[in-house]
Amino acid sequence: MATRQTRGRPARPYGSTLIEQITVVAILGVLAAIAMPSLARLHRRSRVQTAQMDFIAALQHARGIAIISGKPTLFCPSRDGARCSGGTRWESGWLIGHDQDRDGQPDKTPLRTQIGYTGMTILGDRGRPFVRFRNDGTAGGTTNTLRFCGRGQADSVLTVVVSNAGRVRGAPAGAMETASCATAH
Repeated sequence: MATRQTRGRPARPYGSTLIEQITVVAILGVLAAIAMPSLARLHRRSRVQTAQMDFIAALQHARGIAIISGKPTLFCPSRDGARCSGGTRWESGWLIGHDQDRDGQPDKTPLRTQIGYTGMTILGDRGRPFVRFRNDGTAGGTTNTLRFCGRGQADSVLTVVVSNAGRVRGAPAGAMETASCATAH
């Protein structure tokens, strides 16, 4: 430890000792270890929210395309980015395309695609393997609810709901949606 001489006063130590520095590093290590699980949970929750917002934006985009083009527009899960997979699992990715022949597949090259989301499960309703917007913006049939589940995180389940009128909204998951996510992994 160094000392500093001042006029007429005894020398005062300044700086810190190695023991003090080790103590500070140990305290920071303990605080970081305490914070890590919360940060990991926050990160998983953020990824689920990001996927939810991506889907809301894509669904609104698909609805807008249907209205502007006057053609039925499909939003469906896709594993390859070219064709609809026909299932109700969306975490591998999705696509948007026109579907004038109403066969549940894009007529030509998809208008927009998105690759998958790792570390989560995204479930659609049974019997609803896609959302088709009509030229007036409606999405006939029954209300479709997509569930976004952080794997192993019951507290990070969110939904996107598409109504018959074509309205798209995000919502927190209820008990039923949370339960369906817990059994889907």
